[in-house]
Amino acid sequence: MTHQDPAPTSPRPAAAPSAPDLLYREHEEDLRSAVRALLADRLPPATVLAHIDAGRAYDAGLWQILATDLGLAGLLVPDALGGQGAGAREAAVVLEELGRAVAPVPYLTSAVIATEALLACVGSGPGGATHEPAAVPGPRADATPRAATRPAGRPENAEEPEAAVAAELLAALATGERIGVLAVPLSSAPGTPHPTAVRAVTAACADTAVRADARAALTGEVTSVADALAADVLLVPARGPAGAGLYAVDAGAAGSSGLRVEPTTALDPTRPLARVGLDGAPARRVAGPATADAAIGRALRAGAGLLASEQIGLAEWCLAETVRHTGERHQFGRPVGSFQALKHRMARIWLDLVSARAAARAAADALATGAPDAPVAVAVAQAHAARVAVHAAQECVQLHGGIGMTWEHPAHLYLKRAKSDEIALGTPGRHQEALADLVDLPAPPA
Repeated sequence: MTHQDPAPTSPRPAAAPSAPDLLYREHEEDLRSAVRALLADRLPPATVLAHIDAGRAYDAGLWQILATDLGLAGLLVPDALGGQGAGAREAAVVLEELGRAVAPVPYLTSAVIATEALLACVGSGPGGATHEPAAVPGPRADATPRAATRPAGRPENAEEPEAAVAAELLAALATGERIGVLAVPLSSAPGTPHPTAVRAVTAACADTAVRADARAALTGEVTSVADALAADVLLVPARGPAGAGLYAVDAGAAGSSGLRVEPTTALDPTRPLARVGLDGAPARRVAGPATADAAIGRALRAGAGLLASEQIGLAEWCLAETVRHTGERHQFGRPVGSFQALKHRMARIWLDLVSARAAARAAADALATGAPDAPVAVAVAQAHAARVAVHAAQECVQLHGGIGMTWEHPAHLYLKRAKSDEIALGTPGRHQEALADLVDLPAPPA
């Protein structure tokens, strides 16, 4: 029998990336119903206005119910770290409803941005997957190999105390016991270098690395920090003798330990800004040079991606309220909403809203699954959703006529939130530039 070589086979094509799941699952709709019912009962627009008139920037009672009773503060935190073990898809649903109500609670800043930063510090990925460094302090089965491959000059178990501090803070944020805020300007965009305005000072000389369990003192200032007035702990990026790091500062001791948190004028009264000043404020390091920048980048990317869902909820309320008002308001013996010119304007909002919702859901799904194209999905969502929200809010004010221009009507709250969100975590133009870089799209010649 003559031996024949096997026929050559062509290489298999690479598996195509799975399409994002844009639809809402049953448990997500149940979550939406629960949050919407709570907000309708506890936070109608008149109540938001009353909080602002009374000078109350936050609804502490509502936050307690959302964070603790419903467990929403820990949606992004794995079960093993004290959270609910859900993900970005569920958090996006919550943010849609909070956007519909322009709720004055620090969900985006604490339960998303600060939480994602701490998750990166403990090495937890999307869906609770854990990577190095260890997430939970304690003995490790692979301690010997790690010691054998430890870089020269690095103390044994140098990273574990930082991870332990981050895990401790993460558990407190997940249960709603504490509110955390990443102390960067609200306008900070993911993927951009962040100038360190804070200097970490230690008793050691400049060429000595900061010990993971040593207390540092921070000096400097950060402006336009959202929800810093409500924070119990501030996560402050700083540069010390060992390089860049992320430090946790107890905000409960403001005014007595070298920490000042001063309110500043903000366009959106439901998401106030503050100036954070540090003058030798004691802190604990939660991330060193190897992880700090990545943790901040991950936090800002998750915040930008899920902010799109808040903008969708905001635009949805504006459209629904405009349709309701124009259906009830009569002129020339017929509802003004029946006039073709107004129909077309509202139809345009609806079309924009549908496409923006798809982009926001794609970003939430990419963040939840850790998809490699998550940065692209986030850039698309923010470049689109921000403009849709602003347009919907502007049309809401205009199509309400005179009543839309008054303080007593809540339309101005939605316009202020939409304009504030438009520059939060990067402007649409900045995200378009990032998208062009991500997909290698060169700019047109000058």
